[in-house]
Amino acid sequence: MGDADSGVDGTDRTVHSGGHLAWIGSFTSGGGRGVITAAVDPVTGALTPLSATDAVADPSYLAHDPATGVLYAVSETGQGAAGAFRTGSAGLVPLGAAVRVGGSGPTHLSLAGRRLLTANYTSGSVSSLPLAADGSIGEPAAVLAHQGSGPDSGRQKGPHAHQVVPAPGGRWVLSVDLGTDSVRVCALDPTTGAPVLHAETALRAGTGPRHLAFHPSGEVVYVLHELEPQLTVCRWNGEAGELEPVGEVPVASTGAPGAPTAYPSAVVASVDGRFVWAAVRGTDTIVTLSLADGAEKPQLTGAVPCGGNWPRDLAADPSGRRLYAANERSGDVTWFDVDPLSGAPRRAGSVAAPAATCVVFG
Repeated sequence: MGDADSGVDGTDRTVHSGGHLAWIGSFTSGGGRGVITAAVDPVTGALTPLSATDAVADPSYLAHDPATGVLYAVSETGQGAAGAFRTGSAGLVPLGAAVRVGGSGPTHLSLAGRRLLTANYTSGSVSSLPLAADGSIGEPAAVLAHQGSGPDSGRQKGPHAHQVVPAPGGRWVLSVDLGTDSVRVCALDPTTGAPVLHAETALRAGTGPRHLAFHPSGEVVYVLHELEPQLTVCRWNGEAGELEPVGEVPVASTGAPGAPTAYPSAVVASVDGRFVWAAVRGTDTIVTLSLADGAEKPQLTGAVPCGGNWPRDLAADPSGRRLYAANERSGDVTWFDVDPLSGAPRRAGSVAAPAATCVVFG
């Protein structure tokens, strides 16, 4: 069991009145502390680590349920598991032991009603697990195995589900598969909670879709690719459960002599619907795309250093005024103030977090 009640530097701390909490995931196999609880300064957005727990190994992604106050962590291991925690400034308290998700190498999780969903990268599947009234994770997992492959023999020999998210309204679930160059639309069986395939949208072969984000209107989806530095813009029909690609936008230059290879990782749409941001590993940048010409016509307007090395994840705070980059290889989280007119991020601070994987807010 991890040191859930001790500060990361051995001291006890509390959250100042009026502050908020955030949680930082980090790879325990890479020297990380697991899940770090941090205070968020309400004025500056600065993160102050309070405590950490390694009760879940290699927590590559986290999800917070505001209704119950429970935090969920997915364990990106060969066996594949997920854990649940009660939250508070004193640390995280496990709600039972971690539960097997029925897939290997899960990289993402999200909440859909009273179900916990995981995207299992190595096994190429999506799992759905029941949640009890107290937020603890039940069994067994209902698993939908993806099928297919792509042209990249090194990365796409089979399916690799990388993200799973519920669509606005809660009727549909979308899973992004890097191995099959596609996004699947599923419904959850009302009795069993099992994912049921409804449709599959093919994207350009070899691009390796990794993550997506919905525009606040709920009618446009931005799919970010890992194997090519591209963003695919899609129309979303929530009534029919249909995703239609309508265009592509580059998020990094390709082929320039001596330029590092770009591996995009995470995409965020602003809460006011005016901007999209993407984190790009290799170039170690955060790029800004303006939606001034409409949600379906993002225009790349600039890029800034991510503040570290290998930004695995990018998150906006609840106000939408700040961005936080989890820089895995440099072992830190950097935060940025967002210019309200241009959407450009401006570095405001950072905190050490070895092998950082993601940041989520309470």
